[in-house]
Amino acid sequence: MTATTPSGSAIHQVGTTGGWHGVISENGPFKPAAGRYHLYIGLFCPFAHRVNLVRHLRGLTDILPVSIVKPYPKGDANGWPGWRFPQTDDEYEGATVDHLYGSTFMHEIYFKADPSYKGRYSVPVLWDKKTETIVNNESAELLRWLPTAFDSILPPDSAFNLYPKTLAPQIDELSPWLQSDLNAGVYKAGFADLQDSYDRAVPIVFRALNRLEALISQDGGPFILGQQLTELDLRAYATIIRFDAIYVQHFKCNLGIIRHDYPVIHNWLKNLYWNVRGFRESTDFRHIKENLDTKSHSDINPKAITPMGPIPNVESGVEEDWSKLRVGHIDV
Repeated sequence: MTATTPSGSAIHQVGTTGGWHGVISENGPFKPAAGRYHLYIGLFCPFAHRVNLVRHLRGLTDILPVSIVKPYPKGDANGWPGWRFPQTDDEYEGATVDHLYGSTFMHEIYFKADPSYKGRYSVPVLWDKKTETIVNNESAELLRWLPTAFDSILPPDSAFNLYPKTLAPQIDELSPWLQSDLNAGVYKAGFADLQDSYDRAVPIVFRALNRLEALISQDGGPFILGQQLTELDLRAYATIIRFDAIYVQHFKCNLGIIRHDYPVIHNWLKNLYWNVRGFRESTDFRHIKENLDTKSHSDINPKAITPMGPIPNVESGVEEDWSKLRVGHIDV
């Protein structure tokens, strides 16, 4: 078993379900270097989406290349054999072969790092080519430190921080409920197998949306905490961009929709998608719909029919005067 160290070395309990929690740092074993690391993601996954957003926003696309799994099939109830790579880059648009090892399944990457690994084979995975092991496979941790991990090898005038000290207390206060009630809340509703469980889960999601709507309005946009883009925006975006397209119908979170019932969140979403480089580029609705809506949840959608709408996926037109927006609210 390895342990946490101040230098940022990886934490992993060999042969268990324990994950990897390493950090790229000048002071640790995983030092920043262009081309040393490789990122494994799925464009369908909201948690991998957070990390891919950082990659785009921070300008790491050349420094940190990616391999992208297909959005389906995902495997059995235990996650076996897990996400699959296309065998050619034109097999499924937007997905890629495993550029490092030519793997067929994502589990091969996990077993390369730990032949006795017993956990799930999730994405994202940050891989170190030098030591041939996983650095980190926890999206929340990557979201926190990846934006500044390569500062020492990037131009000094390109500073970028999604967790500024002045806003850290607010981010720390808001992140837990955003994660539990919204990011994870839609899944608690969608995977509920009893009416009572579903009835308890859905109102929590919409109370979170009510709170987010009021928060953005109170801070005056264009971001959740006002003028500064933070990791809260990335956390929320990965869920909100999927809400009308997926969670309303597939997960039955249908007490309201973003584009009609939450004008402030809708404006925030449109601004990020159309005006902030990296958000639209990292969003692929075909991958999102064919994974979450149709091809991977046969118990929810047994005929695997992919819905057409909503059309368009993201509406255009951003209101720059946030005071003109009605603050939406759904009574739950």
